[in-house]
Amino acid sequence: MNKVELEKIKVKALEEHIPIIMDDTLEVIDKILKEKKPKAILEIGTAVGYSAMCFSEYLADGGIIDTIEREHERVEEAKENIKKVGVEEKINILEGDAVEILPTLDKKYDVVFIDAAKGKYPFFLAEAKRMLNENGIIFADNILYKGYVMSDYNKHKQRTAVRNLREYIKEVTEDENCKTEILEVGDGLAISRF
Repeated sequence: MNKVELEKIKVKALEEHIPIIMDDTLEVIDKILKEKKPKAILEIGTAVGYSAMCFSEYLADGGIIDTIEREHERVEEAKENIKKVGVEEKINILEGDAVEILPTLDKKYDVVFIDAAKGKYPFFLAEAKRMLNENGIIFADNILYKGYVMSDYNKHKQRTAVRNLREYIKEVTEDENCKTEILEVGDGLAISRF
């Protein structure tokens, strides 16, 4: 893996205000992936491919990451970035809307990373659970959404996202089949172990 190129991609994304995984969030996930050595990871929300490239380092031999992105320009940029970093044999980009793609997938994953439309998190969770291997882990990034989720925030513009993120938290914390911790790293990270 070309770490120099990876760093360049990160800097460019930050300069262009493309939402990529924050360093402290990545640190937490890296630690878990290093231990788990997943064979298959599903990522919902590719953006420019940064997190997928970071995660690819911890895959078991022959492991693969399937990542979903609906914006064509982002898909093209992610493909270029993945080539530059030299991990194209580990990352498979599925282009389209995750809401349409997920129900068509019939694969099992050890890890699912959710980082896409906040208003769709409960749907993503249901699909992720369906495809999760035993002892699988689901990560949900930006779960505290600028602090709105834990406050009595109720501005109309973000109301649906906030309501659905709260629903996601409620579901994973009340599910007896999983153990969830919510960390205040980055913009909030929920880690659910099934």
